[in-house]
Amino acid sequence: MKYVARIVEVPDHGIKLEPGEGTTVPEQPTEVNLLGMAIALALGAAGYQHHPEQRDPGLQTLDALLAGKAVMPWKPVEPGGTAYVVCELNDGRPTCEVRPAAE
Repeated sequence: MKYVARIVEVPDHGIKLEPGEGTTVPEQPTEVNLLGMAIALALGAAGYQHHPEQRDPGLQTLDALLAGKAVMPWKPVEPGGTAYVVCELNDGRPTCEVRPAAE
């Protein structure tokens, strides 16, 4: 199973994930947390940094982020361009990477 989402920049606020068609969005809290952590690690490895705007924990939850309903305070080092986060959901141990749209 995979989780694939386009990374959309929201000016002055951060990024939003737009899950692709057929993407699996976990429902169990532990799986949601592990996927959220794997995505954060992949974003960090790809050069994304925290946006100075603080996260609103009442609105910006991992469930909402994975479903594409929340903007999270991350920003790319170099704005512009389209990228995707691609995650393999391996028996509760997701592995994620950020890929450019051309792949």
